[in-house]
Amino acid sequence: MKKYILIISLFVMLISCKKQIDKSPLALQTDFGRKDNAVASMYGVALTVDKDLKVYDLTHEIPAFNIWEAALRLDQTARYWPEGTVFVNVVDPGVGTERKSVVMKTTNNYYFVTPDNGSLTFVAESLGIEEVREIDEAVNRLTNSQESYTFHGRDVYVYTGARLASKQITFEQVGKSLGTNITKINYQKPRYEEGKFFANIPILDVQYGNVWSSLPRQLMLDNGVQVGDILNVSIYNKNTLVWNGDVKLVNTFGDVAESDNMAYFNSELNFSVAVNMGNFAYKYKVESGPDWSIEIIKK
Repeated sequence: MKKYILIISLFVMLISCKKQIDKSPLALQTDFGRKDNAVASMYGVALTVDKDLKVYDLTHEIPAFNIWEAALRLDQTARYWPEGTVFVNVVDPGVGTERKSVVMKTTNNYYFVTPDNGSLTFVAESLGIEEVREIDEAVNRLTNSQESYTFHGRDVYVYTGARLASKQITFEQVGKSLGTNITKINYQKPRYEEGKFFANIPILDVQYGNVWSSLPRQLMLDNGVQVGDILNVSIYNKNTLVWNGDVKLVNTFGDVAESDNMAYFNSELNFSVAVNMGNFAYKYKVESGPDWSIEIIKK
C-alpha cells in the first residue's frame, strides 16, 4: 500500500511541476510611471489570477501617450525574452474608445496584449504575425470592472495576459480572429538610392543623447561604407534641416577625442551619431519619431 501511495504522490508532484514549467513569463510595459498605484494594481490583478505567475517590468517610463516609443521599446526588447513570453503593453491614449483590444501571436510564439493603436508596428515587422485575436471582454475582463472605462490596463489587458501566461485560457479563447490585420504607423523605411542613405530616427539613446537611426549596418557595408570613412550627415524634422555635418565612422566612443562628433553602429547594429562624452540630441536640438529622418553620403 505504501508503495502505491508513494507512486501516486510522485505522479501528483510531476503534474504540479509540469504545470509550473508550462507557465510563461508575463512582462509589462506602460506609460504610467511609478508615482501612484497603477502599476501595483496591475501586479495585483496578475497575481490574483495566479499567485505563482512570474511578472516582470519592461519599462513604465514610456513618455505619456507616446505610441511610437512604445512600439520601438517592444521591438528592442522582445527578441531577448524566452519563447512563449506574454507581453502586456498599455500606452493607450484612446482608452475607452472604439479602438480594438487585441492579442497578437508572432511566428516565433510570443504574445502581445495591447490596444491596436500602432504599438505592434515594429514587432509585427521584425517577428512576423501568425494571428491576431480581438479580446472578448465578456469573458476576458476582471470581474465587476464593467463600469470602469479608463483603466483597461488593469481590467482587460493584464487580466487577459495573466490568464494566457498561466495557461488558464488558450490563445483561441482570447476572442475572434482578426487574421493578420493590425494598425500600423507610417514611417520612412531605410534605403540606399543614388549614392545616398535614407532612414528614420526612431529613438534616442535617452540617457546619453546619442541619436539612433533605423539604418542597418549591413546595408551600409553592402554599399561601400566602412569604419574610418568620413560621412556627411543631414538630420531633418519633416522637411526642415535641423543639422548637417561631417563625422567619422568609428567603432566606439574612445576612438575620437572628447567632445568630438562621431558616427558608430549602436547595440542594435544601426547607424548612430553622438558626441563623445556629450549629448548630441541636446546640443543640436534633435528629437525622434516618425517625422524625424536622416540622410548620409559617403565623402
